[in-house]
Amino acid sequence: MNAKEVIGLVKESDVEVIRLFFTDILGAVKGINITVSDLERALDEGIAFDGSSIEGFVRIEESDLIAKPDLDTFKIFPFETGGVRSGFFFSDVTTPDGKPLPCDPRNVLRKAVDKARGLGFTNFYVGPELEYFYFPNTKQNVPTEDAGYFDILPLDEGSRARDMTLSLLTKMGIVMEANHHEVAPGQHELDFRYGDALAMADNVMIAKMVLKQTAQEHGLYATFMPKPVAGINGSGMHVHQSLFGVSGNAFFSESNRYKLSETGQSYVAGLLKHSPEITAITNQFVNSFKRLVPGYEAPVYVSWGRKNRSALVRVPAFREGKSASCRAEYRAPDSATNPYLAFAVMLGAGLQGIVDKEKMPEPVERNIFAMSPAEKADLRIGSLPGDLHLATKLTAESKLVRNVLGDDLFEKFLENKYEEWERFRVQVTDFELKTYLPKL
Repeated sequence: MNAKEVIGLVKESDVEVIRLFFTDILGAVKGINITVSDLERALDEGIAFDGSSIEGFVRIEESDLIAKPDLDTFKIFPFETGGVRSGFFFSDVTTPDGKPLPCDPRNVLRKAVDKARGLGFTNFYVGPELEYFYFPNTKQNVPTEDAGYFDILPLDEGSRARDMTLSLLTKMGIVMEANHHEVAPGQHELDFRYGDALAMADNVMIAKMVLKQTAQEHGLYATFMPKPVAGINGSGMHVHQSLFGVSGNAFFSESNRYKLSETGQSYVAGLLKHSPEITAITNQFVNSFKRLVPGYEAPVYVSWGRKNRSALVRVPAFREGKSASCRAEYRAPDSATNPYLAFAVMLGAGLQGIVDKEKMPEPVERNIFAMSPAEKADLRIGSLPGDLHLATKLTAESKLVRNVLGDDLFEKFLENKYEEWERFRVQVTDFELKTYLPKL
């Protein structure tokens, strides 16, 4: 829609408040609310705000920033707050002179996609699978039911909230693939139909907001915490991805035994090679690494396969004649990641593999969790970093991640992660008290 059409839709829909959303470097949604009378000015010149308190944006002496609504993102919010109907945009953040803010995650992803276009690819498509839990509230990490994978009956508040979320997102124009109960009790999943990366990152953020609000209306709390309960599966965000050019899916080759072109093979090889250094971005919290442990379907080892769900990258099978479905599934990210930065570094790793003409290793179709250290060594299967501190150190040494994020965001992200690790490191945990206090 153009500006005139958006203004007309706002009036026609009795919208009273306009929300301008953006995210900080960790993916937390921030926003400014304006009245409809200010909409035309916002679309024309943006709305000024103080960015000094937004995580990773600017210093106090550089606080003035502009939120410029992206016309393509306008939607009517499906909930009324206090009887007030609102619409929203995702916004690009700029400096007062109109230059894109280097630390704006949308800008980072847009630059990564532009690099792909510079290499001849017209589209970077992604299809995320968003996992999450329903709990009674923020203080009780006790699942609300005991259902398992794909269970549908009996219906409870969790399944009703999940179905309402799917319905609301569909009515908002977000094309969804499916929803279902996941493996762990209280765990659910929403699957998105693949689409362009920037729009998909926006859609993931919208889905998180709608999902949390819907849960609240059903007396539940929805969380994207990667590992909220010890001893059961954590919540991931597997990301299916592919590159398209003018002639179609650049990953597809009819003659290859895996149906992967040389481009697709090099992309997968790039993901595998650079996976340790991008893990602090795709799995950005201390708790993220409680999910990345053997035995709970989360990837730990750097390998790929067709059917192997213990591998880091999977190349799913697809029906004959459906070449557009040829894709790679990167299984490391969790649902708490910042999707803009996660999509950007995955794309950057894959493109680097294409530029360097990396060779894809042979697939591993055995259960890697059951292999001995010697067997993994023979197959040259490496590991992802085991905690946030090591992951951050690997990212700090990465030229690729620095180039994708840009110097400013790169340094601010590292600073945030080292600070988080230090706050975690000095804690005395329940495990330590139960293990050591009675004995020492």
